Amino acid sequence: MQTYPQATLYVVATPIGNLADISLRALHVLQRVDAIACEDKRHTQPLLRQYGIEKPLLAVHQHNEAEAAALVIERLQRGERVAYVSDAGTPAVSDPGARLVAAVRAAGLQVMPLPGASSVTTVLSAAGVTRAEGSADHGSSFVFAGFLPSKAGERDQAIAQLRAEPRATVILEAPHRIEALARALGVLQGRLVTVGRELTKQFEEIATLPAQELAAWLDAGPQRTRGEFALVLHASTPTEGENDSTRVLQLLLAELPLKTAVRLAAEITGAPRNELYETALQLKKE
Repeated sequence: MQTYPQATLYVVATPIGNLADISLRALHVLQRVDAIACEDKRHTQPLLRQYGIEKPLLAVHQHNEAEAAALVIERLQRGERVAYVSDAGTPAVSDPGARLVAAVRAAGLQVMPLPGASSVTTVLSAAGVTRAEGSADHGSSFVFAGFLPSKAGERDQAIAQLRAEPRATVILEAPHRIEALARALGVLQGRLVTVGRELTKQFEEIATLPAQELAAWLDAGPQRTRGEFALVLHASTPTEGENDSTRVLQLLLAELPLKTAVRLAAEITGAPRNELYETALQLKKE
């Protein structure tokens, strides 16, 4: 049976929606620690009260993580046990926590992870993503992109890079930006996207559809732009990848000067720069 030593930072996953998704081990540790560091006290305190837990709370968020880490380390050096939780899910993946963990390890102190809920693995498990057809493996191969840039030009460049990524990609998005992301993903046309909305909550929705239909799916009901989103951009098929260099080039030309677009398209797709330059000239004429 695993022990829970003193002078240790416990990185604890919490539910992403359904309160029943907390683990027995997480409850045990949260009751046992001397203090709980958290992303937002206003969110964590009510959550802990649901489980009957009252502990001193330390604010450790993206704006103070470096400074707050020093206070956590002081407590650990006194032999205390400290847990860290983000607002929801597994800390230090897309939420704060990575700097805290790095600082604690740099101080020579122990970090113990407690796995649990994660929107990344939740949406992947419902997406049906598999390896290339004919592969002996049954598991999925994926990359985690997290939140794409909020500025349109930067987001389009990121999507151009994802177009050339042969593996499935997990993307996170907030409700106030999901419609802009859906429109931007439309350039991927028939590429499949699994969208997970309000995962594990009462009004959870999961759908798989072509990227060009995602914006219309969101428009089909006013509730569909509410809540947090996790999306899986499925791996491209060989036929989808045949014209990737031209599609990437088209996307970049819409935002960048010709030479810059050609250079980036060559780096992203591996296509010869001279050929891309000729293609770019033709696209500009059209």
